[in-house]
Amino acid sequence: MPDSAAIADALTFSPEVTQRLDRTAEWCQRNGQRLTETRRQVLGLILSSEKPSGAYDLLARLRPAHPKAAPPTVYRALDFLLEHSLIHRLERLSAFVGCSHAVECPHGCNHHDEGGMHRAQFLICRGCDRAWELEQETIAPILTRAAQGMGFRAEAATVEIEGLCADCQKAGVTPARRPKTAAG
Repeated sequence: MPDSAAIADALTFSPEVTQRLDRTAEWCQRNGQRLTETRRQVLGLILSSEKPSGAYDLLARLRPAHPKAAPPTVYRALDFLLEHSLIHRLERLSAFVGCSHAVECPHGCNHHDEGGMHRAQFLICRGCDRAWELEQETIAPILTRAAQGMGFRAEAATVEIEGLCADCQKAGVTPARRPKTAAG
């Protein structure tokens, strides 16, 4: 069994990611939650990646620190991080990206619009697979009101916009084709 120093060395994060993980641990404690070591490591892996991370990619990257880790290990950590709005799931990619809104909100909350939804919109580049989160304040209320007009109470909304980022456009990248889903 590896000692704790070997485990710590197996997953080393940048100072910026480490600082964000420390702020997240403090936020969890203030909110009656616990950022366990596994949750912290999974979040650190997500925050360290330039691209959205899939669950099995996270598992492979977690294994140097947890050689016996199995899919439920990662899925439990992801469930916690999603439940507390510390990450987002990009449905189209079946992958996860970090979200700092809950931890860094000056109001101590993670929901601002009248519908109680965290506003999440993503630009997903089909050339390089990177994703950027937008937080346009006007989009979520419009969606919430439209849903209410149809008698629907929206509880969450994530808008995913696919296209090509400026770097890929400049490089003349041809976007990778993704299979169509039932929604798109």
